[in-house]
Amino acid sequence: MDNPSAKSPRVAFVTGGAQGLGLGISKHLLGLGWKVAMFDLDADAGEDALDSLTDAERDRTLLLQGDVANEADIKLCIQQCVDRFGRIDGLINNAGIANPHVPNIEDLEWDQWQRVINVNLGGAFLATNHATQHLRDTKGAIVNIASTRAFQSEANTEPYAASKGGIVALTHALAVSLAGDIRVNAIAPGWIEVGDWQKNANKTNPDHSEADKAQHPVGRVGTPKDIAQAVSFLLDGDKSGFMTGETIRIDGGMTHKMIYVD
Repeated sequence: MDNPSAKSPRVAFVTGGAQGLGLGISKHLLGLGWKVAMFDLDADAGEDALDSLTDAERDRTLLLQGDVANEADIKLCIQQCVDRFGRIDGLINNAGIANPHVPNIEDLEWDQWQRVINVNLGGAFLATNHATQHLRDTKGAIVNIASTRAFQSEANTEPYAASKGGIVALTHALAVSLAGDIRVNAIAPGWIEVGDWQKNANKTNPDHSEADKAQHPVGRVGTPKDIAQAVSFLLDGDKSGFMTGETIRIDGGMTHKMIYVD
């Protein structure tokens, strides 16, 4: 895919794009001149997101409401994006149930397991399934948002870890299946602070202790901008055209740090 600044604005479809990490990605791409379809389940978050944009950014934004695990919603909204903007150049599969903690495995209900898998992994499949024909036309790119929890875990996080591990596998499988037409990569974020990127009713002011920061070799907790910059890099074929099937960890070095118990 060409540099988006070199031609007419490119179009990104961002799932979970109206708050948290997704909003950070949406705003970053808007700042680079992209047109962005923000797909989100939360209508209030969508309205707050639009209110936070400049007039010029709102002109290049399409807010779409739906459930990423509902095929009819995804199919309709991708078509609405194409109807409005004429194309899709980048798909960012970001939507997910963010809280990784569930009851212990003996008490975990099937419905709880299934909902996390359906949203976090199934949603990425559905969006890819319905966006692929449009991405082929533009020689576009897909960026999947995985997690460092695909590689390491806390107790009682099985559905989340499994869904994010599935995203890593889905990424390299799609990269091979779509070879020559669409590049597919993933980002595995670590601790990214999104409290100040939530809808207004849930917004918090981040306050990290020195111990929080010290867990990271870079000396701080991550921000949505850290991930958004990597997303734009992976979407830009001039910069990352020789990359496909990869999962990049962006975690401040946290997963590489040895931890000992005194």
